[in-house]
Amino acid sequence: MLDAYVPILIFILVAIGFAIALLWFAWAVSPSKFNRVKLEPYECGIEPLTDARDRYSIRYYLVAMLFVIFDIETVFLYPWAVIMDELLLFGLVEMMVFLGILIVGYAYAWRKGALEWA
Repeated sequence: MLDAYVPILIFILVAIGFAIALLWFAWAVSPSKFNRVKLEPYECGIEPLTDARDRYSIRYYLVAMLFVIFDIETVFLYPWAVIMDELLLFGLVEMMVFLGILIVGYAYAWRKGALEWA
């Protein structure tokens, strides 16, 4: 009965050995001389003006969350558009309810000033 597990054990040992061999190879061929220029943060070819760990305004995160929320909600429109002819009036009413909720959320965010970029 244990003979059936031997190929699985061999497969696991080969996988672990392969992972260790790749890690060793990467360590062996990687350059190990570090200097000040290599350790500096690099972003889009522009010299960094401040530290990368500076604090950001909460408005940045608020706009990012609003973008993700509204973007994901609009993705739900695609499947509805694909099978619109099968859903008939029920699908139309459900999508109008969904869009109504989306518009109410957008109006609420706009009224609260969450969409101001200043």
